[in-house]
Amino acid sequence: MSTPHVVVVMGVAGTGKTTIGPPLAAALGVPYAEGDDFHPPANIAKMSAGTPLDDADRWPWLDAIGQWAHDRAGLGGVVSSSALKRSYRDRLRAAAPDAVFLHLTGDRALIERRMAERKGHFMPPALLDSQFATLQPLGGDEAGVAVNVSGTPEEITERAVAALRRLDSAR
Repeated sequence: MSTPHVVVVMGVAGTGKTTIGPPLAAALGVPYAEGDDFHPPANIAKMSAGTPLDDADRWPWLDAIGQWAHDRAGLGGVVSSSALKRSYRDRLRAAAPDAVFLHLTGDRALIERRMAERKGHFMPPALLDSQFATLQPLGGDEAGVAVNVSGTPEEITERAVAALRRLDSAR
């Protein structure tokens, strides 16, 4: 990419944000930040108990991610965040106006299977329905691309890099 953007890797739980984020950052030559690390302990406890977060829970988390993205403006970076609603992405863009979004998309059955296979994550597969119900895909006026998560992490990362390069050259 010609300019070092901050890329927010977004999507419902289980799409592979944490799997794709680090190799994407490496391919772009920028640092990676794990969005889950920005959650306050109360959010993790709530999700671990199977309770979806509400907007009031998410605002401080989004603000912390937005601050990281703001601090990386002009330097580039990759950070994961579900960013399921337009209002969440608007909040992130308010802090980091040049951020672009990489929406990882996929078939619900594939995502559910991947969630069931992962170990040690606080987000239970039972919350997947609430994630899909909340999801508002990227609007045509939002800087970003959607990439399907079928295939290997390497294939998904290659598609993501190519899509982001096309987006960058179109801007």
